[in-house]
Amino acid sequence: LPAVTIVLTKLHAGGKFGGSGYRVAGGLHGVGISVVNALSEWLEVEVTRDKKIFFQRFEKGDAVSGLKIIGKSSRTGTKITFKPDPEIFEETNYDFDTITHRLREIAFLNAGVKIILRDEREENKEISYKYNGGISEFVSYLNKNKDVLFSKPICFKGKKEDIEVEAALQYNDGYLENILSFANNINTEEGGTHLVGFKAVITRVINDYARNNLLSNGKKPSLKEGENNLSGNDVREGLTAVISVKLLNPQFEGQTKTKLGNSEVRGVVSYIVGEGLNNFLNENPSVSKRILAKSISALNAREAAKKARNLIRQKNGMLGLGALPGKLADCSEKDPLFREIFLVEGDSAGGSAKQGRDRRFQAILPLKGKILNVEKARLHKILDNNEIKSMVTALGINIGEDLDIEKLRYYKVIIMTDADVDGAHIKTLLLTFFFRYMKPLIERGNIYIAQPPLYKVEYNKKNHYLFDDQELEDKLKEIEGNPRIQRYKGLGEMNPEQLWETTMNPENRVLKRIELEDNIEAENMFTILMGSKVEPRKDFIYKHGLEVKDLDI
Repeated sequence: LPAVTIVLTKLHAGGKFGGSGYRVAGGLHGVGISVVNALSEWLEVEVTRDKKIFFQRFEKGDAVSGLKIIGKSSRTGTKITFKPDPEIFEETNYDFDTITHRLREIAFLNAGVKIILRDEREENKEISYKYNGGISEFVSYLNKNKDVLFSKPICFKGKKEDIEVEAALQYNDGYLENILSFANNINTEEGGTHLVGFKAVITRVINDYARNNLLSNGKKPSLKEGENNLSGNDVREGLTAVISVKLLNPQFEGQTKTKLGNSEVRGVVSYIVGEGLNNFLNENPSVSKRILAKSISALNAREAAKKARNLIRQKNGMLGLGALPGKLADCSEKDPLFREIFLVEGDSAGGSAKQGRDRRFQAILPLKGKILNVEKARLHKILDNNEIKSMVTALGINIGEDLDIEKLRYYKVIIMTDADVDGAHIKTLLLTFFFRYMKPLIERGNIYIAQPPLYKVEYNKKNHYLFDDQELEDKLKEIEGNPRIQRYKGLGEMNPEQLWETTMNPENRVLKRIELEDNIEAENMFTILMGSKVEPRKDFIYKHGLEVKDLDI
């Protein structure tokens, strides 16, 4: 059989085995293209080599033609065309945006490679990516709407023990860290040994530099003997970084490949990044001074906030004093899988929700006013916010690096706010908090948005609840006479029975689940909308203002 036929029809025939095809691969078992073929209604392959174009067609995974020559060409390469089998997949349409996100990522990770995506379903829809700066340009892209402490990212690159390491980092004036890690071009969202090594060496090198070097006045070291070390959180405050490793035999934890397990990678990353960062700090004192000032500022804030931070590490491992918040109306169901909690805007609506709920499985936590915008706040300020403390205590999983998703007390976390601009603002503040400090809840699909009705139409002694202007318009076309129309301004205008029937009853309600399709774009959007810089927000409003359908003035 021709090699191309074997690769497309036999499992474990991938080019990663034997070392003659390519040295680095993201695949584990050499089955990728043969699985694609098996799951396709049809697949066609064209291989251009030796000045000839070879062609073969497959259907349902089996060859329906032999390998034949169909033309001549001086180029080289392989083209695969396939159609997913609709008998296997319910959805066979590809989302353009989802593909662009991944291709952009690959282009950043492979400097100089040009990738073109063309959507022939729509006329003239094409996008191309090429980044000669590689991951350095990636970091600049991630920081594009932030005020950075120095103009160009710091870059490190090296190879040791057949492991290639590439890293880039840059600080901004914010309080959040954003570190992306990759292994053989695969986004390791859960980190792994390469990320552990990167974080550890950054902390060690900056601490060593802080103790061994004088401040600009030449009198005192940045950290004196006897003073506490800068913690990992201190040195990573405002840090944006990308760490990419390439190795021969990656070991991932689980089939999803979201966490790298090779123990030898940690030491290699530590050596290459440590040597590079140490040299950079010594050769660039002006930049080093800014990094140290940022880290020491974080240390001082941490020391001042010890009382608040200690709340996290109490015996129960949660925020607060151990007991559930007094204003939480909990449910009787014991299994978290069947429990849900409503985060309700305001005490008035919270009271109605408590009365209207099903006490067996629905818990209610009223939130007073707007919570803190965590995009602009340090951790100690966040921990001082009563509404956030109540929320985290009720959910039971802690925040940030201390988060333990297995302790989640409710499978559904439902945000329920008024259908006005204030309600939208509160939703955005809550989503910002969940994205920054409880991201696994979003990644696992635990966060939902309730959809209370916007209108009530009374006609012939019956109430009809409608959720938008289009539904109202359609309903009015059906009705003869003069119905009574009420536009709800807030949840508090509904009595407990109405709130249950329209918004809380699983039989009738509409919930929107929050999903994270593109972490990088979500990061960028939260920075634009909730960050401290005004200009990106103004630009966004100017660009998209005319797209608004309902404007609340």
